[in-house]
Amino acid sequence: MQTPNAIIALGDRDLAHTLRGSLQQHFQFIVVAASFDEARAAIPRYRPLVLIVDVELAPLSEIERLRREYSGMNVVCTHRLADDDLWTDAVNAGASDVCRSSDLAGIVRAALGGHSARAAA
Repeated sequence: MQTPNAIIALGDRDLAHTLRGSLQQHFQFIVVAASFDEARAAIPRYRPLVLIVDVELAPLSEIERLRREYSGMNVVCTHRLADDDLWTDAVNAGASDVCRSSDLAGIVRAALGGHSARAAA
């Protein structure tokens, strides 16, 4: 099986690059997008298994739309604050998980959890 791709779209560019380093051994190619629009435009080209996106960059309606269009793509959302209502809404929109932006280990686990589950299928 070919190693999958990932796309990261976070408001914090330093965190995005740190996350890229943490994930690079698990993914063939990782795109660090400057915006949600850039990430969305990269999806058809790179066909990522995982999209990691800051919910402050992407409306939940777009998360829901992406999940319909790319049902095999794992969407992990991040947010800087613990907000149970927002997190519930993100999961209801199709995110597989929502992690605090400061929880690098949690984001990695969520991204790899989707990767492992799909690899086993």
